[in-house]
Amino acid sequence: MRVLLSDGSGLTARQVAAQLFAAGHTVEALSPDRLALTRFTRCVRRVHPVPPYGIDPFAWLDEALAVVAAGHFDVLFPTQEQVAVLARCEHRLRAAGVRTAVPAFDALARVQDKLSARATLAELGLPQPEGAVVASPEELCAWERFPVFVKTPIGTATTGVRHVTDRAELAAVAVEWGGQGVFADGGVLVQAPATGPLVMVQSVFADGCLVAHHSNLRVREGASGSASHKRSVDLPEVRGHVALLGEKLGWHGALSVDAILTATGPVYIDVNPRLVEPANAERAGVDLVAALLDVSIGRAPATQPPGRDGVATHQLLLAVLGAAQHERTRRAVLAELMQALSHRGAYHQSVEELTPVRHDLRAALPVVVAASATLASPSAWRWFSSGAVATYALTPSAWRRIVAREESPPNNEDRPAGEPTASRKCQ
Repeated sequence: MRVLLSDGSGLTARQVAAQLFAAGHTVEALSPDRLALTRFTRCVRRVHPVPPYGIDPFAWLDEALAVVAAGHFDVLFPTQEQVAVLARCEHRLRAAGVRTAVPAFDALARVQDKLSARATLAELGLPQPEGAVVASPEELCAWERFPVFVKTPIGTATTGVRHVTDRAELAAVAVEWGGQGVFADGGVLVQAPATGPLVMVQSVFADGCLVAHHSNLRVREGASGSASHKRSVDLPEVRGHVALLGEKLGWHGALSVDAILTATGPVYIDVNPRLVEPANAERAGVDLVAALLDVSIGRAPATQPPGRDGVATHQLLLAVLGAAQHERTRRAVLAELMQALSHRGAYHQSVEELTPVRHDLRAALPVVVAASATLASPSAWRWFSSGAVATYALTPSAWRRIVAREESPPNNEDRPAGEPTASRKCQ
């Protein structure tokens, strides 16, 4: 099939492209970024320029639909935050004959921003860290328990999240966000830290039924809170929680959550209406990409069993940038590279998931450039970490536009908010 990725800039897009290409599909992508990761691989035939999504999501959609029509693609595969506008304008996709997998917009709106996600998780009785929604800068300044995480309603890849340790830091955040109008979107979320490892959970639903699921631990932190090293883990309790969330929302498409595994069980700290880095799942035997592709074309996918426990993968690019960020020395960057080349430490029996170079020498270029730049100046990590996110991130203003836009469906075929499109019983 001819598959067009909604975003070609991020880590997820790069991993999805590799899996689709290996399965024999022709892959192209959309991105405003001339240095998008999917440009540095033989797995993607072409990257089409589009307007930055966060600036004008509807201009992005217009251009995306034009590319789909001109290229006669079989599927528009959502790989990033573009899911929001695709769900909002699903009737336009149907009218244009575009096949994709997105949830009903009302279902998406219940988890897209952090305040709504908190309310939805609470309604379903799913555990979260202790916290509260704070409505004003003055109320935020009155918070008395530290340390604490303060989160804006909309934020991608840890943007809009601050770790605050005292009143002075909290006051600075209150002034900054108050001046930016952040509190106008319903306030901000304040959460106490939870103790334990981070687990990244990915799943695919078909009309509210869970058909593929995978969890992996963040073994080592890369740049900006990313996971440079992962290990697969089977967590039946988490799988049950995610299945409940998707069923109650009538979810259709990909759904991911982040959780902290505390001594008393998981607590959920984030929800994303998309896939997040599916390569570890594929190595463990769970093909999230194939499942989402089946859902996109209307094929009923078979429910996949849990993957293998203990499968280790890594992303050297993130590890190099993480060494530069956390250690701030050339020695740390060099040590990371030497450990990877010798397959020692965290790289022992671990497989590269982002830029495998076998039969794809171009994939090595981002790592070579990042290593060279951070060896010359460790502070260069910031440029690499911020560039890709800016091209696909859903901004608060973009989300407000998506929510407010009047989109009248051409007929009454839209499914009810949060309801499945079919009555197939989940097995």
